[in-house]
Amino acid sequence: MSNDVIAALGEVVGQDQILTGDRIGEDYGHDEALSQLPRPPLAVVRPTSSAEVSGVLRVASAHGVPVTARGSGSGLSGAAIPEPGGVVVSFERMNRVLEIDVENHVAVVQPGVTLLELEEATAEHGLAYPVYPGELSSSLGGNVATNAGGMRAVRYGVTRSQVLGLEAVLATGEVIRTGGKLAKASTGYDLTQLIIGSEGTLALVTEATLRLYPRAAHQATVLAPFRTVDEVAHAVPKVVTSGVGPLILEYIDALTMAAITHAQQLDLGIPAEIRESAQAYLLVMLEDQHQDRVEQDTQQLGELLTELGAVDLYVLPGHSARRLVEAREKAFWTAKAVGANDIIDVVVPRASIPEFLRLSTEIAQRHGSTVLGCGHAGDGNVHLSVFQPDDEVRSVLLRELFEASMKLGGLISGEHGIGRSKKRYFLELTDPTTIELMRRVKRAFDPEGILNPGVLLEA
Repeated sequence: MSNDVIAALGEVVGQDQILTGDRIGEDYGHDEALSQLPRPPLAVVRPTSSAEVSGVLRVASAHGVPVTARGSGSGLSGAAIPEPGGVVVSFERMNRVLEIDVENHVAVVQPGVTLLELEEATAEHGLAYPVYPGELSSSLGGNVATNAGGMRAVRYGVTRSQVLGLEAVLATGEVIRTGGKLAKASTGYDLTQLIIGSEGTLALVTEATLRLYPRAAHQATVLAPFRTVDEVAHAVPKVVTSGVGPLILEYIDALTMAAITHAQQLDLGIPAEIRESAQAYLLVMLEDQHQDRVEQDTQQLGELLTELGAVDLYVLPGHSARRLVEAREKAFWTAKAVGANDIIDVVVPRASIPEFLRLSTEIAQRHGSTVLGCGHAGDGNVHLSVFQPDDEVRSVLLRELFEASMKLGGLISGEHGIGRSKKRYFLELTDPTTIELMRRVKRAFDPEGILNPGVLLEA
C-alpha cells in the first residue's frame, strides 16, 4: 500500500517533490507544542499549485491515507503532527504573494507565504496586514488554520476578521472558492469563516484573500508598572473604553518581565526600587497617522494610568519599545528555554481577567505548581506558562484552569487552537450537542475522515 501511494503521489507532483525515509527531516514530524511527541509521516509531499493539492487529496482519499497540512510548523497545539502512516502536505513551495491590490486594500497570497514576507510586500505600498501572532516566520496558511491572533487583536481583531475569501481543496479533491475582494456579503452559508480555525480538518487552504490597512506613520509605547496583578487587570477595561484606541494592550507579570528582558539583554532603565515593588506591568502601544494625535493620546493614557494606580510611567524610545515588544512576542521561547512543561492560552471576558488570574494562582498552589503569565489583556486572552513535570498532576491542573475559564464565560483557547494537546479537555468540557454538530460538519467536508484525523475531534 505504501509503495502504491507513493507512486501515485509521484504522478501528481513528481517523484523529486516527495520525501520518504531518511529524506524526511525531523521538523516535518512536529510543531512547537511542548506536550506532544514528534511522529514521522509516511511521506512529505511538496505541491506547487491547487491542482497538485487536489491530485494529492484524490490519491489520499482513494487509499484512505491521513493527510496533515503544514506551513512553518510554528503552531503550539500539535495540529501539525502527522498520523503514523500518513502524508504531510507541506506548502513550503506555495509561497508567493500573488497580488497586492492597492485600490481595494487587499492581498492575495498562497498558504506558504510567511508574515515577514507579506510585511515586506505590503510595506512597499504603504499598507500593512495587522495580525502578528508573535512569530513572523509563521505562514498565512497556518494562521488561517488556527485563526491566529496576537497582540494587535485588541484593535484589529484576529485572523477571521481579516480574511475576505479563500480557495480551498476538499478531501475529495474538489476545489472551492469562497468570498472575494468584498467589503461584505450575505449570500448563503459563510464557508470562509467555517474553514478558518478548523485546523486542517475540513479543507486545505491553497489561497487567501486578506484585508490590508494604511500603514500608520507614528507610534508611542507606554510601560506602566503596578503593585499588583489585580490593579493591572482592573485597569485594562478602563484603557479600552478611554477612547485612545490602543494598538497593543498587554499585561506581563513581574517574573515573566524579568525573564524576557534578561533573555533579550534588554535594559529599560527602570530603577531597582520600582522593579522590586511591581508585581505586574501594562504595555500599551498607540499609533496614528498624525504625530499630534499620538502625543495627545499618550498624555491622556498617562493621566488615566496614574489615576488607576501605576507606580510610574515610561514612554519608551522607539528602539527600546521595539525590543520590548519583540521580547514579549518571544515569551513562548523564553518559557520553553527555562523548562515550562506546557503553555495555554485561555480567553475570558475582558472584565473577568482579575478573577481568572486569582483562580489560576489558587489552582497552581493547590497542585504544587508554578503558573506564570502574560497576555493580550485587551481581548481577554491570558497566556500561562505551566511548570509541573508530573503528567498526571499537570493534567488535573490544566483541566481545572480550563474549567475556571469556562465558568467565567471563557473558552479553552483564544488563538493557539485545540490541536492534539487540548483535544481531551475540549471534548470533555464542551456541550455534547455542540461536539456532535461539529462531527456532522466534519463528515460533510471530509466523508472518509482523512484530513488531520485526531486533531480537534476523535480520529
